[in-house]
Amino acid sequence: MSETDISRAPAPRFIFEREERVRFGHCDPAGIVFYPRYYEMLNAVVEDFFTFGLGIPFDHLLGARRVGLPTVQLDSGFERISRMGDVLRQRVALEHLGRSSLRLFHHYEGPDGRRAWFRQSLVCTSLETHRAQPLPDDIRSALLALSSPGGLQESTP
Repeated sequence: MSETDISRAPAPRFIFEREERVRFGHCDPAGIVFYPRYYEMLNAVVEDFFTFGLGIPFDHLLGARRVGLPTVQLDSGFERISRMGDVLRQRVALEHLGRSSLRLFHHYEGPDGRRAWFRQSLVCTSLETHRAQPLPDDIRSALLALSSPGGLQESTP
């Protein structure tokens, strides 16, 4: 989906949000967020979404349960610059839930509007075989519950 399509799409229903302050380490010599750092922030949001939004500790999922959720597709758009000290509101919407995959839409905004967006497809895998497997029932149930009306969760760990 192109940036034009994103701007014309109906507003997503966000099911998780948090804020992150842009730090010195996020910035390049020009004093703005170096775009790969957004992807590191994205990974942190996904970990917090599972841990605080779904109530399924991400470290336990990967560690003891040996369930992986690698990103298999990632589209992004950068609309405004972010500088050190800015606070970004990071919002997550569930766009698709399949048998072994899910697609999330991420929206990062500052006080002046949207800074960046990401559309991320994740596939559930076994960390033993590295093959796709069905999403565990507790993850599916938590995603469905959170996606129902009134299910928005906010966390500022």
